[in-house]
Amino acid sequence: MSRIGSPDIKLVQLSQEDLQALASSEPTHALASAPEGALPPPHVAARSLEQLRTGTPPFWCAPFMIVAADSSAILGGCRFKGIPISGSVEIGYGVAVSERGRGVATAAVETLLGLAAANGATQVVAHIVPDNVASAKVVSRLGFSSGHPILDQDGETVVPWSYQIAT
Repeated sequence: MSRIGSPDIKLVQLSQEDLQALASSEPTHALASAPEGALPPPHVAARSLEQLRTGTPPFWCAPFMIVAADSSAILGGCRFKGIPISGSVEIGYGVAVSERGRGVATAAVETLLGLAAANGATQVVAHIVPDNVASAKVVSRLGFSSGHPILDQDGETVVPWSYQIAT
């Protein structure tokens, strides 16, 4: 799936070694040059490692780096937040400050939608904080529908946006 005018990206899943380094706030040499905001924060890496320890397949919990296909530059990160439950899987994503507004998040979320569909998910959900207008525009543009604000697992108010995959 490639959108006209969007950057050509590929997703590269992080290794367990990379996750351990990120969880301890010491990115590996390959990730150290990533621009501000491109790498998953330490708590995301730690959650992924815990999911791996409890048997979650890496595909469903280890973050992917969003990489420019032409230059291999790291543009951001995205991931599934766990195995689909009753067909529904949650996603998360972030883009480097220097790469925002260029379609990177849209291309990454669109790629995640294709991967989710190809692996049996029937719904994709993104929890977005109410003041993150740019992220809400990304999912709205791709056909997600917004729900009513809820408290997430961290006690933060978020709006669930959902996308139904045609089966």
